[in-house]
Amino acid sequence: MAATTPHVSTTPLIALVGNPNCGKTALFNRLTGSKQKVGNYAGVTVERKEGQFVSPAGQSWRVLDLPGAYSLLAATPDEAITRDVIAGVRAGEAPPVGLVCVVDATNLRLNLRMVLELQTLNVPMVLVINMMDQATKRGIHIDVPRLQTELGIPVVEAVAVRAGGEQALLTQLDQLDWPKLPAPEGARPMERIAQTPVEDTHRRVGELLAACVVMPSHAPSLTARLDRYALHPVMGPLILATLMFLVFQAVFSWASTPMDQIDEGMGALGDLVKTHMADGPLRGLLVEGVIGGAGSVLVFLPQILILFGFILALEDSGYLPRAAFLLDRVMGSVGLSGRAFIPLLSSFACAIPGIMATRTISQPRDRLVTILIAPLMTCSARLPVYALLIAAFIPDRTVAGIFNLQGLVLFALYMSGIVSAMIVALVLKRVMKQGGAQPLLMELPDYHWPHLRNLVLGLWERAKVFVTRTGTTILSLMVVLWVLSNFPGAPDNATQPAIYYSFAGMLGRALEVIFAPIGFTWQICIALVPGMAAREVAVAALGTVYSMSQTGDELSTALQAVVSQAWTLPTALSLMTWYVYAPQCLPTLIVVKRETNGWRTPLIMVSYLFTLAYLASWAVFHLSTYLLR
Repeated sequence: MAATTPHVSTTPLIALVGNPNCGKTALFNRLTGSKQKVGNYAGVTVERKEGQFVSPAGQSWRVLDLPGAYSLLAATPDEAITRDVIAGVRAGEAPPVGLVCVVDATNLRLNLRMVLELQTLNVPMVLVINMMDQATKRGIHIDVPRLQTELGIPVVEAVAVRAGGEQALLTQLDQLDWPKLPAPEGARPMERIAQTPVEDTHRRVGELLAACVVMPSHAPSLTARLDRYALHPVMGPLILATLMFLVFQAVFSWASTPMDQIDEGMGALGDLVKTHMADGPLRGLLVEGVIGGAGSVLVFLPQILILFGFILALEDSGYLPRAAFLLDRVMGSVGLSGRAFIPLLSSFACAIPGIMATRTISQPRDRLVTILIAPLMTCSARLPVYALLIAAFIPDRTVAGIFNLQGLVLFALYMSGIVSAMIVALVLKRVMKQGGAQPLLMELPDYHWPHLRNLVLGLWERAKVFVTRTGTTILSLMVVLWVLSNFPGAPDNATQPAIYYSFAGMLGRALEVIFAPIGFTWQICIALVPGMAAREVAVAALGTVYSMSQTGDELSTALQAVVSQAWTLPTALSLMTWYVYAPQCLPTLIVVKRETNGWRTPLIMVSYLFTLAYLASWAVFHLSTYLLR
């Protein structure tokens, strides 16, 4: 059979390039709208965004939104991708026929250095001076015709956040004949850039500014006035702590209603199937495996959207880089970047959005360490287990006259995860070959109100990625776990719950040999198996093991009485400790695999978390057993 030739698009490809925070992505959204495809570049975790649009003359274009870069002399993975794509040396990527270089009209001194580097490549280019409305408000006057003459390339103005703000660029594109122009020259121009003295570049930027830009002389801008408080050594951390508290509360409280509605909707769908289908394995597969599995995935979507809504709003407003700046020294003491704070904070809701949020970390080592320790933040899925065990074994009494003992135990569980994460990060700092955290160098953009269009498109992209990429894989695994928990069926003379005779039950009994030294019974071992799909499932699994018919709050209340009689306090403390460190649920591992492009990191994560969980549970079980003799 003859091999098929891969399809190559004949639509010309142009690339958007520019410094971070220049409004490049806003222009990309304005040009393409919803006609976007988001993925990762082959072999790396850097996000790739491509879209399509049609110019006023009827010409179709493909446009690639390249990662933000300050220089083609790459210092980060993002900059390396941008350099290789522009030079035409990136494997699997067709070189663009031309570049659209986007610059911030309020910060030309920094942005023009990139423009001069790009001109060295001899690639057709249009310069877009974005944020012209902001420049006008500040009294900055830019002589666009003079700048076009000085640079020798087309220069247009834009306000990417406004409807119609891209029209000058579209008109200019129709006047060019880029598809017939020569392709990039490859890596040779990079050598010329490296050989160009930095002083020459700075001098040329100064000449361009002197000839083409008139700056105002007036009082400090709004950004400068706000930064007096936002970056203050005392006020800054207080403001950040308040914002993070609001984000933390919103992820929990705002998401509860839509999560309940999704849960109820999937439950209603399951009841509908039960009503109209005869009892049997197929109905069980559809209700518990497919519908239940889909519900366990979709129920996290409100948390993800709320979390990313805040992150995108903070990023679009210009505040997120300042938060990273404030925390960089603290995080750096354990080998982390200040950018790791928000992903770690979000992991308290769920490790999945927290790991996805590590995309804001540019340094590969810092991002990998943050991914590895994110599961140590106590996610909301552990709360049902903690609530069950604390209510069953910890007395509801006051300590020191003001503190509730049950609340102190829950706080201790949270703090155990946080302290352990910092210790692991410190160990990884010394073990990993790349050494300590890289110095945090970033531009602090001006403050402005987040733009609704950018927020909506950003949330839509992330929701689509979560549902399509992750949901399908997780759903398949949930079906497999359902099969393991239900087959083979119980014999006619069964004296144990049906799950005892299933493959999951057999595995649970086999695992008891391993987990007996930390105090786990075979019932607990069985509950750990379906708990791999989602940790909160462990409570329902225990209900099944103990042959209970209740659901929801009734199941939790009934289980409290049963486990308080069936287990010892050391066993309960050991199980709570296990859930502080326990190897992650399958959805989290799948997301880690997606974000790191392989199984190496998930396997490392499972291995070290299992080791920590076992050793910590062993120590707690035997110490508490000794003290309670």
